[in-house]
Amino acid sequence: MEVCYQLPVLPLDRLVPKHVLSRRGAISFSSSSSLFGAPDPRQLSQRRGAISYDSSDQTALYIRMLGDVRVRSQVGFEPERRSSHPYLCIDFRTLHTRPSSGSTSADSSPERRVHRLLSFQRYLHSSRLLRGIPQQIPLHILDEDYTGQARCMLEKVGTWNFDIFLFDRLTNGNSLITLTLHLLNQYGLVELFQLDMLKLWRFLVMVQEDYHSDNPYHNAVHAADVTQAMYCFMQEPILAKSLTSCDILLGLLAAATHDLDHPGVNQPFLIKTDHYLATLYRNNSVLENHHWKSAVGLLRETGLFSHLPAEDSLNMERELGSLILATDISRQNDYLCRFRRHLDQDNLCVSNASHRHFLLQMALKCADICNPCRPWELSKQWSEKVTDEFFQQGDIEKKHKLEVSPVCDREMNTVGNIQIGFMTYVVEPLFAEWTRFSDTRLSHTMMGHMRLNKASWGALLREQSSVAAGPSSPGTDPEDGGAAATGGSSSKEIPQGSRES
Repeated sequence: MEVCYQLPVLPLDRLVPKHVLSRRGAISFSSSSSLFGAPDPRQLSQRRGAISYDSSDQTALYIRMLGDVRVRSQVGFEPERRSSHPYLCIDFRTLHTRPSSGSTSADSSPERRVHRLLSFQRYLHSSRLLRGIPQQIPLHILDEDYTGQARCMLEKVGTWNFDIFLFDRLTNGNSLITLTLHLLNQYGLVELFQLDMLKLWRFLVMVQEDYHSDNPYHNAVHAADVTQAMYCFMQEPILAKSLTSCDILLGLLAAATHDLDHPGVNQPFLIKTDHYLATLYRNNSVLENHHWKSAVGLLRETGLFSHLPAEDSLNMERELGSLILATDISRQNDYLCRFRRHLDQDNLCVSNASHRHFLLQMALKCADICNPCRPWELSKQWSEKVTDEFFQQGDIEKKHKLEVSPVCDREMNTVGNIQIGFMTYVVEPLFAEWTRFSDTRLSHTMMGHMRLNKASWGALLREQSSVAAGPSSPGTDPEDGGAAATGGSSSKEIPQGSRES
């Protein structure tokens, strides 16, 4: 991993020549050109945002759009000067990269591969949406048929059993773009806020691209699922009659971007490996701050709100951040206690802007962890995906001799005991209060699904316990998380901070 050294924040015109700044939002250079000299036209990348750099460069200047200036270097520092921690030698680009056959060195290749510099420097592939119809698939009738099925699904986008996995297949992996654009149009927000359709389309494409498709759970499909759930919550009568158009726009955008550029590991992992994001955000809501700043970067890069007054645009960015930061599971108790206090005192006033914003925060929190409240067929898939991501992190921690995070050890946990603990200590308390706030058919449906799913995981644990223990041994109580059969800890020991989102 490359090390970031913080530099004094200077005006950009003192750091970067004017001919570079004029490219508006994208800075490109290579090791063969001087940063303060005339650029070599052959080395300039036409990437659409952030900073492009050549993969053979040894040093790159990292200037984030929000004024974060630092030098990222791979050479010139001994490992002990960087840090003694073994994880810092890992490049995030290699976590999910599959080996390719017939690769050649950068010197022998006629074209140098250029990568977009993101926080985790993952490879950025060209979007199918920007190329039009996918190549080598000329079956227009099949495409239209799939599009028709997706359109039929969108007619029932407000139903709680909406199958986001099927919708993602029908949209050729573009569920987040298609769903978000449909909801914005359905609310009439594109016309109301005079959003430029090309800018909006570009923004949504970039948002979907910046989710890591190799993450089993924190990917664009999860973002689409949360966006659909957020729509369901905003359709609840108590909110539908009080939310303003600005509230709805922010709620949908926050849901779509709430896990933007998620690395597939949690905050404690970043902190204990001294990742530069943990240092940048001082170990406080590290991932959520990064998701927010990444979303703001894309808003500014595309100029989606550039036609609005500057003060309005800044206010929307701040409120977007407030919504995304509310999804930090480590602050679950703070939000839950405040929500419970409001309900006990019966003093939530939907005509009050700050109260509406708080309700949007609670709705987004519910949408973010609503998987256990979905029908079993959907909930089970999400449970397996998030556990897979947990276990991948645990494997990395074991490989590099790090302390394995709770619920990330595949030898000590199962999907069932993790989910039972998560439902018991995180999901159920939150949704019980949401049901108090919005006592509707949807709320009772969600609570019913959660109880059935919890019972189903318990039944699976009993079945696994009986198989492992044999006919001569008593079964294992599912309330203990199947610990006797799996060698794992009790579900009651699952910490509240273990996050599924």
